[in-house]
Amino acid sequence: MTSGMSRQKPLRVCLIGATGRMGTLVAKEAPAERFEITGAVAAHDDPGQGKTLRELGSRPSDTKVSQPSRLAELLRGSDVCISFSSAQAEISNLHSIVEGGVPLVSGTTGLTPQQRKEAETAITGRIPAVIASNFSVGANLLIAMSAALRSLPQGFDVSIVESHHSGKADAPSGTALSIAQEVSKARGYTKTVSGRSGISKRAPDELEVASLRGGGTPGIHAVHAFGPHEMLTLEHIAFSRSGFALGALTAAEWVAAKGREPRIYGMSDVLGLRL
Repeated sequence: MTSGMSRQKPLRVCLIGATGRMGTLVAKEAPAERFEITGAVAAHDDPGQGKTLRELGSRPSDTKVSQPSRLAELLRGSDVCISFSSAQAEISNLHSIVEGGVPLVSGTTGLTPQQRKEAETAITGRIPAVIASNFSVGANLLIAMSAALRSLPQGFDVSIVESHHSGKADAPSGTALSIAQEVSKARGYTKTVSGRSGISKRAPDELEVASLRGGGTPGIHAVHAFGPHEMLTLEHIAFSRSGFALGALTAAEWVAAKGREPRIYGMSDVLGLRL
């Protein structure tokens, strides 16, 4: 007790994809005084199955990595669920998450349009959920700023270039797609072109989105607005993935707060971005 007031209990987190690149970072970056990892889930054939987070080196905790079949049980002892998994696993796990009434933070990318629709239908009206392709503060400010490109004259053409590590499977990245959505609304683009070769003149209704893959690049997103006599570039560079993990933890605290309506939110809601 401090100053006559009881200390707030840590937020209990069920972490899905606990042994993956992002799940491991979330576990490492979560301050012990604010977060307790009460459940950890990974694929049934993951080599980390049955090991503790302490043994895996991600957190000084004796919480063991469990099979997805135990998810419903683990959620009963959790205040919020953070998920960084495969698209198919995300859809499979949603039933347990929704049935358990546990708020969700999802950074899973690569969902098909049908899977996204299925997820939205399952969540809306049942639980509050923050779904984002990127949880960093800077990247979300870049997405919001992209809407301001509506103010540019007609003579400007906009292109998006994103760079990630060589192991990233989906292209364009989820963040690039979010930026593209804002740019298309702002500039009236109706088509997206990913790369050009041969004779391929740009049409007025086309938005260019190029993807580069190499090394261990955490993520670079640049929005180029080319005018007849000048050029504007908006760019976000991630130095490490820790910024993504900390953003997901911020979203977890936000979505788990009392009074959140059972619907889908974005990081713009969490950060209060109103540009």
